[in-house]
Amino acid sequence: MSADDPLAPYEKRRRPPMDAYRRHRPVHGGAGHLRPDEPRVLEEWSGFAYEVVGTADNLAAAQGWVNELHVGDDPAA
Repeated sequence: MSADDPLAPYEKRRRPPMDAYRRHRPVHGGAGHLRPDEPRVLEEWSGFAYEVVGTADNLAAAQGWVNELHVGDDPAA
């Protein structure tokens, strides 16, 4: 944090947990690596919480969607 930036503590709180702007979860719950052929819920960090933005048909498609966002990209774009 910069002592010169009065909003630094606020910006730090708006970062997603573990700096993961996108994540996926199995539709029916459980561990993410089990049942790779089942659909996934896609979630994106809004600055305050994860919000559902879509679904993927399987684990491979969900992982591809998560990896589309590269470091330095604007997650709001």
